[in-house]
Amino acid sequence: MFPKIWLILLAFFLHSASAQAFPVSVENCGRTLTFDGPPKRAVFHDINISEMGFALHLQPHMVGVTGVSGRYKMTPDFWKSLGDIPELAPVYPSMENLLAANTDFLFAGWGYGLHPGGDVTPETLARYGIPVYILTESCVRVDRTQPRASMDLLFKDILSLGKIFGEDEEAEALVAGWKRRLEFVAKAVSGRPSVRVFVYDSGEDRPLTAASRAMPTAIIEAAGGHNIINDVHESWTRVSWEDVALRNPQFLILLDYQKGTGARGLFEFLQHHPAMKTTDAVRNHRFLPLHYEQLTPGPANIEAVEALATALHPESFPSR
Repeated sequence: MFPKIWLILLAFFLHSASAQAFPVSVENCGRTLTFDGPPKRAVFHDINISEMGFALHLQPHMVGVTGVSGRYKMTPDFWKSLGDIPELAPVYPSMENLLAANTDFLFAGWGYGLHPGGDVTPETLARYGIPVYILTESCVRVDRTQPRASMDLLFKDILSLGKIFGEDEEAEALVAGWKRRLEFVAKAVSGRPSVRVFVYDSGEDRPLTAASRAMPTAIIEAAGGHNIINDVHESWTRVSWEDVALRNPQFLILLDYQKGTGARGLFEFLQHHPAMKTTDAVRNHRFLPLHYEQLTPGPANIEAVEALATALHPESFPSR
């Protein structure tokens, strides 16, 4: 009898201790968000943001995702993680989508489902009591004082998400594991010459690429490379082919959209481009296809760093 009573008391005190963790507050894009308890009907927009929720096993708190199937092919792993959680909208969430699902939390970003002056913004959703956590990397699109991209942007979002949903310990363990993997890469490429890298997303007249405030810059630097556009203080932006060719990239990251021509189509275009075909990267066929979720903030950034480091400095990873 006594052991059973002690078990009941222990469960009560553990529950009370957990409940006492709230309210919690997080800083996000110059705002303070306060939560009295973990969201119960959360919506995550975009494949990379959804994977942040999956990494923390937040599916029981999720009522839907948006912005995935309309642009990207869901991988088997994504389908498995999604389970029976519905996709509420294939491209952008609408106010009607969110209200119909009785949403109590939205995780999105500027350019990731949110647009200044649009129908769905933190201000419009506040009228219905729906808090919005904004992807930190995207804050620069409305606040020019934001710093250049670093892996800390990913860590901050995961730790904030853990705090919001009462999963602090899991978030901290996840980030610690990622940091160990990145430290291994850093040691492996230490002392190697930095490789000049250009990110090619899309566009023929003027390429869309990642500048200093977009996540690929942090990924490239963590892998022992140098983004040739990192003196452009923008996020994702368009530049001229002539400028890219003059900077003579030694390596290319080609965004391998799963719905579209893919990386091979991009490289074939570069092989016939009058300015780019003479660059070191194109002449030497040095490129790495990476998916959207690997180059936008999310758990797949870590494997992107590892893959890129191996491609840039194969001599540092003989066993791979």
